[in-house]
Amino acid sequence: AVGTHNVMPQCSEYATGGLNTWQWNKKYKDADLTAKSVIISLGTNDHQYIKTRKELETVRARVKADRVYWVLPMGNNPKSGVSLDEIQSHVAAVAEKYNDIVIATKRLQKDRIHPSWAGYKELAEAAK
Repeated sequence: AVGTHNVMPQCSEYATGGLNTWQWNKKYKDADLTAKSVIISLGTNDHQYIKTRKELETVRARVKADRVYWVLPMGNNPKSGVSLDEIQSHVAAVAEKYNDIVIATKRLQKDRIHPSWAGYKELAEAAK
């Protein structure tokens, strides 16, 4: 989310690098998530002790927007104890439940987790 905001500075940002979904919900519990469009980028930093689906549902229930985009995580820490497929399935399921749009990029940084700058630009273009 931090990188996406860097290529879309006109947008409001509720993002802190490195947070898992539970931490995001705790930190931004009072954030106003009302907007014409909202981009959600969560799940990448989740691990086996995070109830990812429940936490994503908590986020989405607070959003009031005409259009909601979910950034599909393309990598995660292999030591997290949870597979990337599982995280992606949670994101896709919540997006589908609300008829939201899933966006993704395969342009990643060397860590194979975070989008490259070209990837962030691609995500921003997909969310227009």
